Amino acid sequence: MPSEAAVSRPAPLENLTLWQRVHERLREQILSGDLEPGAELAEVALSEQLGVSRGPIREALGRLASEGLVTVRPRRGAVVRSLSKEEFLELYQVREALEMMAVKLAVPRLRAEDFEALQGLIEAMASHAERDEVAEFFEANVAFHGRLLEASGNGKLQELYGQLLGQLGRYRLRSLTLRGNLQRSVAEHAAILRAAKRGDAERAAHLMSEHIRVPQRSLKALSDGVLAAVEAGS
Repeated sequence: MPSEAAVSRPAPLENLTLWQRVHERLREQILSGDLEPGAELAEVALSEQLGVSRGPIREALGRLASEGLVTVRPRRGAVVRSLSKEEFLELYQVREALEMMAVKLAVPRLRAEDFEALQGLIEAMASHAERDEVAEFFEANVAFHGRLLEASGNGKLQELYGQLLGQLGRYRLRSLTLRGNLQRSVAEHAAILRAAKRGDAERAAHLMSEHIRVPQRSLKALSDGVLAAVEAGS
């Protein structure tokens, strides 16, 4: 398991909005898995590695803590958070509610170019699923959901969803065990799009709810030990 030493030694960051640059650097390393759950983030070590003072480091860690990505421990530095089974479930439940609302708002607003883009993303998912290209599949998957969120026209909803994905996003590739068959996921997305094309917002939202509940049901059946293995990428 990586420690603070696992943080790469990039060139010193520029002074413009310095804490934000530190925040984005660390956030990307957490979401990409370069910094795994349990990795320690010591202010002194990060200050040396990133070439900045401890003030921006402290502010960046505070923001990461507010996003649920790290836990700040008094006098002991910060550590990358791991999600408990209960927290995982809660995040999926919130995601379900947000995406159902997004679909209801988006369907009446969708235009021909939106349907074309969504269909293209489904075709991309299908192609990646056939070749078992998991990372590429999930990129298209995220883009599909993001397109619907954008089409909702609700900025606050998009903001809350972005915060949620910040906590769930680092597990998206490791949680294939929870999602199951990729071809099934493609079929679920296609059904959502068909309902949207008919203008049936309620049906599309219901199908989105069922789609997001698939990993929830799998998660409820997992023991904490199995969940830990999923988090570790086993």
